[in-house]
Amino acid sequence: MKYCPICTTELESKLLTSEDRERLICISESCTYIHYDNPTPVVAAIVDYQDQILLAHNTLWPPSWYGLVTGFLEKGESPEQGIIRELKEETDLEAKEVSLVGLYTFERMNQLIIAYHVVASGEIKLNEELDDYKLFAKDKVRYWPSGTGFALRDYIKSVLPGHEPGLMEFARPASHEN
Repeated sequence: MKYCPICTTELESKLLTSEDRERLICISESCTYIHYDNPTPVVAAIVDYQDQILLAHNTLWPPSWYGLVTGFLEKGESPEQGIIRELKEETDLEAKEVSLVGLYTFERMNQLIIAYHVVASGEIKLNEELDDYKLFAKDKVRYWPSGTGFALRDYIKSVLPGHEPGLMEFARPASHEN
């Protein structure tokens, strides 16, 4: 963000002594706008489908990347309602059981991941955001070293005590560095 959404004056990074952190602040003397840049809440589903874990491929991702079903909350929606809606929208599956796995930070995208384990049923029909999916046995699925990957790792460790899930190769292509 470069300009104030209130008065369109340039924003400048300044230390707020009351918070001991830098914030983007409008430089206009007549405006008091402060941009807080707080994390965006995102819901994620570890989809348990036919006793396997479903990982989906987003059309915008490199071909080898598969991940959890995720999405943003809608106004007035609880996180649990949000993940049930996202699962239905993206896969056409019905959520039968929903339980919280945990909260995870995804700092690169400034997101707070609210991860759920979702037992799902129905016939998979992907929407336009997804173009493929894979099913993995719980003892074979691998996690990746970022927010939703850590949620998957923690879930697998909770249902398979003593099992340490493997780490997936997840090199970021040069075109995805930024």
